Amino acid sequence: MEVASLASDFRHWDELIPDALGLIFTNLSLKELLTVIPLVCKSWGKAVMGPYCWQEIDIEEWSEGCPEPQHLDRMIQMLIARSCGSLRKLCVSGLKNDMIFSFIAEHSNSLQTLSLPRSEISDSIVEQTIGRLSNITFLDLSYCGKIGFRSLEVIGKNCKLLVKLFRNMHPVDTVGMPIADDEAHAIAATMPRLKHLEMAYHVISTESALQILKSCTELELLDLRGCWGVKLDDDKFLEKKFPKVKVLGPLVEDLYEGNNWEEYSYYSDASSEYLAWEFVDDDDYFDDDESYDEMWDGDGRLEQLELRFYQGNEHETEGGFGWPPSP
Repeated sequence: MEVASLASDFRHWDELIPDALGLIFTNLSLKELLTVIPLVCKSWGKAVMGPYCWQEIDIEEWSEGCPEPQHLDRMIQMLIARSCGSLRKLCVSGLKNDMIFSFIAEHSNSLQTLSLPRSEISDSIVEQTIGRLSNITFLDLSYCGKIGFRSLEVIGKNCKLLVKLFRNMHPVDTVGMPIADDEAHAIAATMPRLKHLEMAYHVISTESALQILKSCTELELLDLRGCWGVKLDDDKFLEKKFPKVKVLGPLVEDLYEGNNWEEYSYYSDASSEYLAWEFVDDDDYFDDDESYDEMWDGDGRLEQLELRFYQGNEHETEGGFGWPPSP
């Protein structure tokens, strides 16, 4: 009797409710979620194919090593489709086209955190679609060279909840450029609720930096490292006029000691492995629910997904580029 009573007090892993499984599965890697968990049992497969695991999607590290843009696009489309409109966070690096940004905006109305560093999206697509992302509170558009003040202006006008913005640039992209204050002016004019702003290595003037400090009255941190056109050497002035704001820069201290600068590369070390996912059947990558039962019949499992391993980094160059990394 006692043995039977004790057994009844415990639930099998496959009997846990899907949202509990989803919470547990968020501690696993992307590879494990997509290739291991679906094969364990039917209830785990259902959980990982539903929205429970995909309310927060962080594939930034994986996307930095993804060799083919179409693989990245299809991965984003599949995972967002699984989130079923419940997506709150998306972190991905290196979007290669406007179409995939449009897809994100169209299917992610609940998005609060959006990180898209090194993406090649344009001002025009941001202007067309940003209204659908009005719930964003954190946005990272660092190293996105094809957008400018037009995007920042429309973002500020539509994303009224935005409190944290990363708009860092790499020094190689701004070296020798003339002073350009248009992005700083757009931020100051449209984003008064910002609390955290990073604009490292922008070529802006002291006047535009002060304009941001005066206009963004809730600002707590302003990162101006590498903004060599900004002269804010009087600490007493900053403490008196803007006592709540911590200003970093423009000097970059103790960052490049010994000239051991890292290479300007988006890829991992040559010794590491990275994954690329290829969806063999273009018409089936949305049909998780319809194809689910077939996955458990016989040997036909994950038929629409092919996993390939790539060893090494063919994009590495010899000797480095000789410039400092962004902070």
